Amino acid sequence: MTDRYGIVGHPVAHSLSPAMHNAAFRALGIEASYEVIDLEPEGFEEGFRALAERGFRGVNVTVPHKESVLSLVDELDPVAKAIGAVNTITFEPLGIAGTNTDADGLARSLEEASVSLAGSKVVVLGAGGAARAAVYGVGIRGSERVTVLARNPAQSEALASSLTAALPCAVEHGSLDEHAKDAFADADLVIQATSATLDRSGDAVVFACSLPFDALPESAVVCDLVYRPRETAVLKAAAARGLRTVDGLGMLLHQATLAFERWTGKVAPIDVMRHALETAL
Repeated sequence: MTDRYGIVGHPVAHSLSPAMHNAAFRALGIEASYEVIDLEPEGFEEGFRALAERGFRGVNVTVPHKESVLSLVDELDPVAKAIGAVNTITFEPLGIAGTNTDADGLARSLEEASVSLAGSKVVVLGAGGAARAAVYGVGIRGSERVTVLARNPAQSEALASSLTAALPCAVEHGSLDEHAKDAFADADLVIQATSATLDRSGDAVVFACSLPFDALPESAVVCDLVYRPRETAVLKAAAARGLRTVDGLGMLLHQATLAFERWTGKVAPIDVMRHALETAL
């Protein structure tokens, strides 16, 4: 019998996850399939609860369901609880288990790119789910200080306050419009975690041009969690300033390998999954 896995979201047809996971199953000779599961917010709970009955052993969860699925999970691990979002579900005999592999996926992608997090000063742009995972991911890996900047300072304050107790580092907050230049001045790493660079429109360019890259030290690294386009407007602007950049593809890859290993108990064939991801992209 073929085990079923998938990704739940809305919309979700564009997902690159099936390419990665199905390539990994084939490479290891695992009889399993990974599917796209489009569930609208209306009726999400009913559709989600039916997945186990339909034979699914695990699913990834993406926008807009990462927060709403929290109330449907029987066992939530400390990482997902701290971040306040779930991206990986396992349907177990005793109930539904949830975790979040985004934070560790980001940290692994940065380490793979030779970005040292120990003692680093990090600026995270945004206050949504991706930003929460980013703050937790770098904070738990040894950053000295993480500063959260958002257009709405109340949102950045709420994010920082909610994660302060869970992290060993200082978590600060401020307004993206008012405090970016000061925060950039001694930053080792800037992580763009908003949806502002999702396309190649003029709005993305305007956003990138509004960031004070000239204030960053020459040794700073700029990372954008968006992977479509792979070179976002923010990464182009940072590169033009001569700064090192890291795209969002590594986080996508590593969060997937962590989910794969959780479901199968086998070491993920990362090179196979990377090739499948880059080919699909």
